[in-house]
Amino acid sequence: MSEEAGLLDVLPERRRLTALAYRMTGTLADAEDVVQEAFVRWYRMTDAERDGILNPAAWLTTVASRISLDLLTSARRRREQYVGQWLPEPVPLELFVGGERIAPASVELDDPLDRVALDDSVSTALLVVLESMTPAERVAFVLHDIFDVPFIEIGEILGRSSAAVRQLATSARRHVRENRTTVVPRAEHDRVVRAFQRASTTGTVDELLRVLAPDVDLHSDGGGVVRAARNVVSGADHVARFLLGIAAKRPHMSAEEIETGDGLAFLFHEHDEVVSVMNFGVSDGLVDRVWIVLNPAKLSHWRGASGAR
Repeated sequence: MSEEAGLLDVLPERRRLTALAYRMTGTLADAEDVVQEAFVRWYRMTDAERDGILNPAAWLTTVASRISLDLLTSARRRREQYVGQWLPEPVPLELFVGGERIAPASVELDDPLDRVALDDSVSTALLVVLESMTPAERVAFVLHDIFDVPFIEIGEILGRSSAAVRQLATSARRHVRENRTTVVPRAEHDRVVRAFQRASTTGTVDELLRVLAPDVDLHSDGGGVVRAARNVVSGADHVARFLLGIAAKRPHMSAEEIETGDGLAFLFHEHDEVVSVMNFGVSDGLVDRVWIVLNPAKLSHWRGASGAR
């Protein structure tokens, strides 16, 4: 088998592996690095070694997961040095459609509500919770609950017993239940976000206060490259004034509706350039979380998709 033939055998796995690595790492750049490294390791094997692998897809999943685990461990140190708040990279809802290997009937969970819906598994809400997990918990959760990898195979990746991996997955689901508000239907989410949009165009604090939860939090990620709030902005009044202040300072900024894993979101343009993505958490008919990603490194997909430069 030539190297070219060997690559053709695994190229169809790129989409699935990128989907997996994105959920592991939270950014497309890291996900692409993981997949590239997995392919490099496949390339470096001899023809005989590749021929001896009966299931290349499973082999690549194992290798990509181990690379992700190493990256997550080092990422914790990098995040401590990150300037300001760190947020996962927002991606379009449909980006990884067809890249998953999810079989709802094959994963046994005591509570059906523990299962993560396909679209929700690329939401900022879930990815923020994944950041609070240990690397081992995150790997166990992503592989088992989203990609339907058996515990025994995850154990081989993590170097732990199947029972230990089961406990990691259980602990990860506990994080999800305890750290996320109730997931609302997409139609309700989008209704509230559109009400937020209408209120924000009025330019008055009172109108915004009607659509913001009293304990709303706003997180913004500039990565130290562009200006962003370094600390969380909390409370409806503070968040409303913060958002209106941005609008007043940047009158040429316009918003475009987009669909992310959280639901309706906004892609902001200024002078024909993509400058940020804003998405939302909704609870009890009000916006209770606002996430703004301004770090240019986390906007490359949107810039390419929009044709903006």
